[in-house]
Parts: sequence; C-alpha cells; structure tokens
Amino acid sequence: MGAWLAAIVLAGWLLPAVSAGADAEPYVWRNVTIVAGGFVPGIIFSPKQPGLVYCRTDIGVAYRWDAVAKCWIPLTDWVGPADSNLMGCESIAPDPLDANKVYLAVGMYSRGPAAILRSTDQGKTFQITRVPFSMGGNENGRGVGERLAIDPHDTSILYFGSRHDGLWVSTDGAVTWKKVDSFPVKGSGSTGDTGLSFVVFDPRGGSAGTPTSTIYVGVAEPGDANLYRSTDAGKTWQAVAGQPAGLFPHQGAVDANGVLFLTYGNGVGPNGVTSGAVWKFNPDSSQWTNITPPDSKTAGGFSGLSLDRQHPGTLAVSTLDHWSPTDDIYRSTDTGTTWKAVAAASRRDATLSPYLFWGRAQPRFGWWITALAIDPFDTNHVLYGTGATIWGTMDFADASADKPTQWFVAAKGMEETAVLDLISPPAGPHLISGLGDIGGFRHDDLNVSPASGMFNTPMFTNTNALDFAELNPSVVVRTGSGNGATAAFSEDGGATWQPLNLGAGAPAAGRGRGGNAGAGSLIVSADGKTFLSTRGASSISTDHGQTWVPCAGLPGGLRPVADRANAKKFYALDQANGKIYISADGGVTFTAHDSAGLPAAGGGRGGAGNRARLRAVPGHEGDLWLTAGRALYHSTDGGTTFTRVSPSANISTLGFGMAAPGRNYPALYLAGAVDGVQGVFRSDDVGATWVRINDDLHQYGYLPTVVIGDPRIYGRVYTGTNGRGIFYADPAAAAAH
Repeated sequence: MGAWLAAIVLAGWLLPAVSAGADAEPYVWRNVTIVAGGFVPGIIFSPKQPGLVYCRTDIGVAYRWDAVAKCWIPLTDWVGPADSNLMGCESIAPDPLDANKVYLAVGMYSRGPAAILRSTDQGKTFQITRVPFSMGGNENGRGVGERLAIDPHDTSILYFGSRHDGLWVSTDGAVTWKKVDSFPVKGSGSTGDTGLSFVVFDPRGGSAGTPTSTIYVGVAEPGDANLYRSTDAGKTWQAVAGQPAGLFPHQGAVDANGVLFLTYGNGVGPNGVTSGAVWKFNPDSSQWTNITPPDSKTAGGFSGLSLDRQHPGTLAVSTLDHWSPTDDIYRSTDTGTTWKAVAAASRRDATLSPYLFWGRAQPRFGWWITALAIDPFDTNHVLYGTGATIWGTMDFADASADKPTQWFVAAKGMEETAVLDLISPPAGPHLISGLGDIGGFRHDDLNVSPASGMFNTPMFTNTNALDFAELNPSVVVRTGSGNGATAAFSEDGGATWQPLNLGAGAPAAGRGRGGNAGAGSLIVSADGKTFLSTRGASSISTDHGQTWVPCAGLPGGLRPVADRANAKKFYALDQANGKIYISADGGVTFTAHDSAGLPAAGGGRGGAGNRARLRAVPGHEGDLWLTAGRALYHSTDGGTTFTRVSPSANISTLGFGMAAPGRNYPALYLAGAVDGVQGVFRSDDVGATWVRINDDLHQYGYLPTVVIGDPRIYGRVYTGTNGRGIFYADPAAAAAH
C-alpha cells in the first residue's frame, strides 16, 4: 500500500485539503476540548528516549506524547471510512534501540481487517502491513499485553500474540509475518476470546545482533497451561512448570535479574474479574512465589504491571474490578514482599477535566486500570489509564514513605469520546453535545473542558438525543439512559436541568448510538411550549411533562420533527406508504397527506424505509429535507412534494448552518459520499453544488455520526466521531484571523 501519511494535528495548524474528483475548500480542524473521556488500556514509555511515551485507546487508536507541547498527538487521523476497523489499537511496541521506530497493531473487532503499522519517525508517517490474523482492540481482554514485542538484541525480529490464531513472528521489521508453528496454542479461529495475552523477552539471553534466547508468552484462555517459554530463540516451546492454575495472565515483565512478574485474573476484563493474584517466577531456581498484595476489601483481580528500571526490585501493580471502594495501585520496593497502597492517601487534581468529579466531592481514583507505567528514566513519574482518562504523578516514591501522592489529569490532547448528538442553537452556547458514557456538555468555550462538568440533575450515562426550540433556544430537551433517568429539560440553554416525567405510556429515551437512533424520542416545538414524545402511542405535553395528551391520527413508529418557524406545526414521514402526517395545532392532531416524489422504500412502518431521516430548516416554514440512503430530497411545501437534489450522494447525516454572505438560505452540511468521494461537504446554494471541507488527513476512521453548522458563524461546522471526540472546523481564511 506504500507510505500512508499520518496526521499530526496541533490546534490551529492548517493542512491542505485533498480531493479526488470533488471541489474542495481548505479548512482548519480542531477538537472541541473535553480531555479524554474513554478507556486507555495501555501506556508504553520508550526505553530509549526520555519523555517519549505512547498510549493506546480502544476506539480512538493511538497517541504520542509531545514533551515540548505537553500534549498527546493523535497518530492515525488519516484512517478513512474504508479502514474504520483500524481505529482500535491492540498493542504498541516502541523500538528499544532506535527511538524513531514504533509499531502499532491495529484492529478494533475480530470480524474486521487488521494491520501492523510501522513508523520510522515516531508516528508522523506509517507504512502498513495487512495481516492474516484478527485483532480486537475494543473487545474483552483489551487491557492485557503487550501482545506486540520487539527482540531487544535483534530489533528486526518482532512477535505478536494473536487472539485467535496463535503466535506470529516477523524477521524483517514487521514487513512480513509467519505463524510460529511450534507454539503449542494454535488458536481457535473463533471470535470473542482473548487468546495470547503478552510476549516478553529475558534480555539476559543474547547479544547485539543475535536473537534473544528466552521468550515468555502468556495465554489468557482455558487450558492446562497459561504460560509458555522458549529458551532457543523461539524454535521450541514448553509450558513453565509449577505455574498458577485457574487464572489468566494479564501482563508480564522481566527484570534485570531475569525474574518474571505476572498479574492474574479469573477473567480477561475489563469487566467480570472477581479474583486474581500477582506472582513472580525465578527461572534460575524455577521457583514460583505468590506476591499478591494483601487486599481483602473486595473481590477482584490484578492487571496493570510496571517495573522501575532505575531501581531493581521496585515495581507497581493495579487491581481490576475492585469496585468498592475503588481500584487501587500498589507499590513495592522489595520485589513484592511488602506493598504500599496508593489510592487512600492520594490527592487528585481534575482541573483539566472537571467532568471527572461525576457529581462527587472528589474524583474517583479509577476503574479499569490496566495501563500502568513507571517512567524508565524517572522513578517518581508514573502514568495510569482508567475507563475515562490518564492520571499522572511526579512523586510516586512518596507512596512507600507513607506520604500522599499528588495526581493530575495527564490527558491533554486526548479526545476519545463517542458522539451521539450535537446541537448549535441560535443563542446561548454555540454547542451542546450528547455523548456516550459521559453524558454530554454545554460548551461555552470550545477550547476548555466545560467547568460545570457533564449534564446533571439528572445525570445520564448516554445522552442519545438533543433538541431545542428554534424561536426560544433557551429551551432544550435531552433523552438518554443510565442512572435511572431517561429525559430532562432546560430553560436556560442547558446550564441547569430538571428531570422530565414522561408519564405512563410516554416514550422512553432513544437507545443506541449514532445520534439518529434516539433523535425522534422527544422533540420540542419552535416556541418551546410543547414537548412531543413517541414511545408507544405518541403524546404531547404543554406543562413540562406533568400531563400528557395522545396525538390523534399519528401512527406509531414514525419520527416527527417540529417546524423551525411555525410553533404549531409538526411533521412525520411514512416513506414506506408515501404519506406525510402534518399537525397544525401543536401536535394535538395529525392529518395524513399523500407525499409525491418520495424514493421507493421497502417494509412497513418499522422497515427499511423509515430509516430515512426528515429534517426541518430553521427560519423557513414548511421547508424539509429528507436523507434516504443514497439520495437527498427537498420539500418546500411541508412534505407534500419532494424533489431529489443532485449530485449523487450517499448520505450519512445532514445539518444546517449560517447562510453564506449575500444569501438568505442556510448553508447545508453533509457527511457521506458526493460523486463517489467520501467526506464532509458544504453547499451554499440549496444543494445545487457541494465542496469538500475535510481532507484525507482529517477522516478519523468513520464518517461523522453527526454533522451540523453553526447558525451564527458562516462556514463553522461541528462533527461528531465514534472515538475521536467532537470537532469544530472553520474555513482556512476565517481561521487565520
């Protein structure tokens, strides 16, 4: 495939637009700042260069720490929709002798393609090797590892422990790969299991240019043995005698004396681990020693493991799934004979990410702690990853002196969130977001993590859909799931919220991801006085959910939209039957009308035809757009007639923004394919012509889950991704001022 250019995207750095058959306009793309937001399963320091660190995420691929800018740099924003499965990172291996070389094992799910990415410039550019074995960077067991390892004496040799296809080796710097037929665990070829968990070398056996003789491989699946060793540079393999039974090894590390340390759990994680242990193995004496920290507070296992390369005998481990009171990190200075717990005396500064308080007085120490790394050049510098962020400290040794350790959010530049919906009202904040796992935010400053944290009272896990009143934008509604709540409304632009009682038989929150899935579950009229819900029998409330009245004449299974200019009007399209249902009395009654010009649709009301999406245009009564698979349709008469809009387009999502200078119709933004080119596009002339506004360096693996314009800033677009957070982008000319 040749060299694939990776994007290094610093805030405000303009990269040229790239087009293949479509008009293009240069844009500057920046993340909306939340800081982290997702699971970080692995953190890996370079053993060669101080200050060089890599980390991997489960749905946002990999980052490199920039010691000068003091932020994480995303390495694979160039991955396009055709290769979206590569957005999950299974393992990272920095070269132990050449700090410029780094290798990434990428593949999000076992059912999709996988690859080894190799770089000679610390991830600025990559070459790619497609591999025949699968990966699961977002599957169970993603916190084990590292699966990808480089021979410290002959760095042209790499091993990879796969999930389903046994052990693989490359002898030419990851350009080609061959299965190690002599390895006893061949792989099942099935999906859903973890397979091999790590590969580590004992650096004592070997010399420069000669393959290392002793190699260990962990196996995290049921069987008589879960740890294998080769003492002849990978030619033959034997199960290590005396190893612990009934547990899966998560991580392994060998110290300068050849002692192997291992963490174990009775499951592969990140959930479902109820017991575990920490062991060490001395190959010189063949002695196994149980060095599990004496933690009796709660059930759970152990996962994270890191050795202090400056002080032999000093190491740290993390618990996994010790939910009450919290997961913890333990530090030992005597090879595990005694331990000091860190969490209870820790002090945590979440200023960079206020949402981490989650409504508590203090942010939690963490959960899903599989990533734990001691800086090989600085004993006191430690990083660990959680299900939501990265924490760091510069005084880790204080834990062994019974002193509090000071921790700070060390995730600047990392934006790993799944975006479910976005809105940009004409007044108040320019952006309000609905996210998976961390609810959503009112973004008063796009470059600062919102000081008020995520939405609360009520707090959702997922905010699946948002809506606002076009003529009274201080009224906002949201639906979601988690923590028992399903709906809420705000009368101050999302600054404060109140629970919304949907009433018996009224709709629950929309479920699923992607913004569209729950968008029709709760909508608000243009004046903010009427809420319309569509669970079961559709109904309306004009008193903030205290009472609900059924919508007469509206069939179930349809997704209404509010007219953005006339507060009395609502529309619902039944594409399968060629009907548009219109209400002119605030949703009390709906009347069916024949709708001409609709594309053919199969299935009934719940069939494929109703996956199409209807949208109403701000400021234009009766003006509707329909995205229906591979086409875009427009109506100016309230849906009675639709006209197909050229060019040929395969639409993922559509939104509106401020009109171009000299025009009175909103700019249109779409994510999809126009004339065969995939990307994000803008039209200033009611869809007659389109320009591509992203480029091949800004693709983020998937087409955006949602795309909208800003009604107050011409050219400004907001996009949501599945794993790389929210982006806002402006035309290059405007961004330069």
